[in-house]
Amino acid sequence: MAYYVYILASKKYGTLYIGVTNDLVRRVFEHKTKAAPGFTTKYGVDKLVLFEIYDDPLTAITREKELKKWRRDWKTRLIEEQNPNWDDLYPGITN
Repeated sequence: MAYYVYILASKKYGTLYIGVTNDLVRRVFEHKTKAAPGFTTKYGVDKLVLFEIYDDPLTAITREKELKKWRRDWKTRLIEEQNPNWDDLYPGITN
């Protein structure tokens, strides 16, 4: 089973959210449809701009916690290295 660490954004250089899941398509869909009240619903954070894949949950959770401690400019650089236009990656993972 795969585990995913993902970053959502409200827009380019907007509000960021970092999460971890074992079903990326379902989880991002939940954010996009505002299925659960919370941070992403309140701030309109629903654009998948980065994700990383891991083989075990402990590694994924450790990475999520690490990224949450990073400075904002480090997160921005990480996103722009892999997704320079901050495109929404969700359509590409639903196929």
